[in-house]
Amino acid sequence: MHLKIILIRYKEAENFDGLPFVVIKYKAEHEKKANPPDKAEKYEKGLGLTSAEKYGGINKMKYSFDEIIDRRNTDSVKYALWQGNSGDLLPLWVADMDFKSPPEVSEVLIQKCRHGIFGYSDAYGEDYFNPLYDWYLRRFNWELRPEWLVKTPGVVFAIYAAVRALTNEGDAVLIQQPVYYPFERAIKDTGRKVVVSELVYGKNGYSVDFKDFEDKVVKNSVKLFILCSPHNPVGRVWTKKELMTFGDICLKHGVFVVADEIHEDFVYPGNRHTVFAGIKPEFADMTVTCTAPTKTFNLAGLQISNIFISNESIRQKFCSEIRKTGYGAPSLMGIAACKAAYQYGEEWLEELKEYLSLNLDFAKNYLKENIPEIRLVEPEGTYLLWMDCRGLGLSDEKLDEMIAVKAGLWLDSGTMFGAGGQGFQRMNIACPRQILKQALERLKSAFKSN
Repeated sequence: MHLKIILIRYKEAENFDGLPFVVIKYKAEHEKKANPPDKAEKYEKGLGLTSAEKYGGINKMKYSFDEIIDRRNTDSVKYALWQGNSGDLLPLWVADMDFKSPPEVSEVLIQKCRHGIFGYSDAYGEDYFNPLYDWYLRRFNWELRPEWLVKTPGVVFAIYAAVRALTNEGDAVLIQQPVYYPFERAIKDTGRKVVVSELVYGKNGYSVDFKDFEDKVVKNSVKLFILCSPHNPVGRVWTKKELMTFGDICLKHGVFVVADEIHEDFVYPGNRHTVFAGIKPEFADMTVTCTAPTKTFNLAGLQISNIFISNESIRQKFCSEIRKTGYGAPSLMGIAACKAAYQYGEEWLEELKEYLSLNLDFAKNYLKENIPEIRLVEPEGTYLLWMDCRGLGLSDEKLDEMIAVKAGLWLDSGTMFGAGGQGFQRMNIACPRQILKQALERLKSAFKSN
């Protein structure tokens, strides 16, 4: 297979749910050519057993994640490059999964379709809130209150609203790059000043320079900190001690916090997600916590997120900014899917996490044995791999070209994530293992033949 690739970088034109990204348009010409905790420890920590432990092995899973589903020509953003093209550029970029959502959720949506009426909708009462309450109390020891809840069509939408609500034009907003790229866009698009406290990369992964963090807060009179927890793309699951240090600095200097915790349900054994606002009331009082079932249960197309704000004044300002956008209420299908996912999707999620852990092990071993020049920054959470490709000795432009043209892969270039992203690539491993193996073999073929 020989690929002719035309790479076109769109800075503003292409935008899916506020996501800036590298768009690769192409035509193809075909030629022949961790030691996990033991069971007792898991019960003690409230982590729950894995599906393999429940059913006596990975082969006895109730749900199948090996099924390969053709998503081409289904209006999928992830597979958009196939629209009108012939070719086999394999997309492992944007953070949605190539797995079917829980069948229990699909069945609820089917019943909604059979009902046949799709009028204006909203989520009222306990039947929507209670599954959320139970989920967060059981899994994160965080006790919610119904008045804290504000529903939005997405977390990026909520971040924009929070930036407008909690800061004025010209105010400084701090982020920790390399980080999820819509953070920077939300700051710039609203006329605020971007302040970066870059994460520190070492042989043991990423850490925070808290002196630099506080110095940047003070020097720039920072008004808002956008926290990515777990961190995308570097995969850190912040410890409670680290989160407390963030919080104490922000509290000391009067800095609001937007905590993007959308990846909270994807944490690998030996780590545990701590809800930032749940650490102490003072943190909750200055925080907008962004969550969604969409990442956990692969429901992004249904446009539903749950934002929790305990401070009434902040909540009113946030809701005011939402009203200014003209947004009214969530979709009927989003509401139904959210309720069903949190009520019936936990067993599916536990099996999925087991599968993702095995995918991670497979990728880690493959890279080590076959492409040692690419160093995997082993994630503590998320299903996104952050790969240090600097050992290949290529410029970012050449690295992007090699991955697209020679390997036939669509990954996210590290440069998209800001400072510290040069020489890195982000890969989504939430796919059947056969697809992951194919992607890694393409990488090997591309770089070993170079």
